[in-house]
Amino acid sequence: MSKLSVLAYFFGAVFFLVSCSFAIFYGYKVLSHDLPTEKSQVEKYNYHIVLVPEELDNDYWRLVEQGAQAAAKDYGVMLEYVGPKQANIDNHLKTIEMSAASKVDGILTQGLSDEQFTPLINKVVEGGIPVITVDTDAANSKRLAYIGTDNYYSGFLAGKALIQDTKGQANVAIITGSFYANHQQQRVKGFQDAVKGEKGIHIIDVVESEISRVRAAEKAYQIIKDHPEVNAFFGTSALDGIGIAQVVDKYVKPGKIYIVGFDALPETLAYIRNGTINATVVQEPYEMGYRAVKMMINLIQGKTVEPIVHTNTRIMRIVDLPVSNRYRMEESN
Repeated sequence: MSKLSVLAYFFGAVFFLVSCSFAIFYGYKVLSHDLPTEKSQVEKYNYHIVLVPEELDNDYWRLVEQGAQAAAKDYGVMLEYVGPKQANIDNHLKTIEMSAASKVDGILTQGLSDEQFTPLINKVVEGGIPVITVDTDAANSKRLAYIGTDNYYSGFLAGKALIQDTKGQANVAIITGSFYANHQQQRVKGFQDAVKGEKGIHIIDVVESEISRVRAAEKAYQIIKDHPEVNAFFGTSALDGIGIAQVVDKYVKPGKIYIVGFDALPETLAYIRNGTINATVVQEPYEMGYRAVKMMINLIQGKTVEPIVHTNTRIMRIVDLPVSNRYRMEESN
């Protein structure tokens, strides 16, 4: 064997011994290393609850979600916020069906239509999953509870506000988010009943916006064009009031058309501050979401809950805004 071969074997043996040493050393380190503590493991939840709104991309429903998520954090609940990106009743129903198939512990949703939602809610409840309706009730279903606005009363409040502010003299157009949704129907009915005894108030038209501020603006523009006698609007959803205000702000002199809207989104408050929207019906979406989760936990634990819980509803005008908010826009001009 040549000298070169001997050297090659020697260095090969040395390399082999060194490699084995490193393997033994790091193998020992791995075996003796502390395992992850419980804190680093996936967080565990007491219950899995799903909140299914009419549409995900809606400022009002984001407030409901915020309240629900806050309660979920406080009470150790995994809350999923899932549903159609934009209002679509078929997708809404499908989301409820999928949630039930996933064997969640509870479902929070709206009861938009008796015809379509009642059979599905009944099926889910009969399958052992409790359902609470939020914001919009399905009173004829087997849902275990409802929490939200008294929608008839909220429409009635809007009608009384219009009577007071216009001194009982107005030609009104109503733009409603949906003809089929229970809560929108109730708001229209409440408003109509509030003004029906007023000889000076006439409802000129009732149109649908499909829960879209763009469509609400289009409908408001068309009404102003076709019915120049209209000098007041009632928007039954948050987006309706904003859409109406956009058109009035752009095409009509300020103060010429009275607007009563719904909810207190930032845009709505801005239009109240500049005088375009005269009044709005204020709900408590955050409170609805928070309390709905607490109610669901009680139901899952076998406790009794009130079948109907109405959150507060009131009328807000510019005088009801905090002074700092009321004049903020004026000071910035």
